Amino acid sequence: MPNLKEVRVRIGSVISTQQITKAMKMVSASKLRRAQTSIQQLRPYTRKLSAVIDNLNASLEGEIELPLATDRQVQHLAVVVVTSDKGLCGGFNANLIKTARKIIQNFQKQSGGKGMCTVIPVGKKGMDFFRKSDLRIDTRFVGLIQRPSFDQSATLGTALMDDFLNGIYDSVQVVYSEFKNPVIQYYRAHTFLPMVQDSGETSSDKKRTDYILEPNAAQIIAEMIPAYLRLSLHRAILDTNASEHGARMTSMDKATENAGELLKGLKLQYNRARQAAITTEITEIVGGAAALVG
Repeated sequence: MPNLKEVRVRIGSVISTQQITKAMKMVSASKLRRAQTSIQQLRPYTRKLSAVIDNLNASLEGEIELPLATDRQVQHLAVVVVTSDKGLCGGFNANLIKTARKIIQNFQKQSGGKGMCTVIPVGKKGMDFFRKSDLRIDTRFVGLIQRPSFDQSATLGTALMDDFLNGIYDSVQVVYSEFKNPVIQYYRAHTFLPMVQDSGETSSDKKRTDYILEPNAAQIIAEMIPAYLRLSLHRAILDTNASEHGARMTSMDKATENAGELLKGLKLQYNRARQAAITTEITEIVGGAAALVG
């Protein structure tokens, strides 16, 4: 059995750790409220813009060519991996990286190992992991997740669209975490380019609206689709940001509970060791007194 000093040191260490995890939980809860508000305010606008583009495409019946929706054979794949910059959030980053690796492995298998893949990490954890691989890494946009803003997301979105139009990338996949609540996050892989409209309706069920287009349909489409793509990328980053804080808050709450359970066991162990020491001292005193009397 460890002595009293060792147990006291362990108790002090657990108490310090518990205070840190409790403080981190409170910080994450505060950041989560702001991040959750941001993503909840953006989602209705994104859905409405997607519905407008869906209806516009249905009314035009393919009359306008959409370069950003051109489907071609994928020889060069870009995977945007949106992770966090920091850890201590359970399996959050590991699950995102696992999703990205699955996409890359499937692509390499389908291309027979001849396809080229570039990883674009948005977050230091993703960059640290994929740096150890033999894949091409584009680190220009690491750090966007720390303080996400639309201007930064738009810069990344514009760069991806330019590379797609110039034939550098044939497909762009975005791996992110969709925020549901602080306990539940869904790890998604979204096809960013070529743009795919997924309205959940068949072509015969789509609502066709007769629009009066000014100045012309081509110019409107040319402005709306890039705007929608930038917005959808910003939404993925905001979703991941909120998911990160939710995962860290949950993880730190569990760590605080575990520290409390460990503290109970250590205090019980300390009391037993203390009682044993007192019993030993009493026995020695009684034994000494008996020897003097005898």
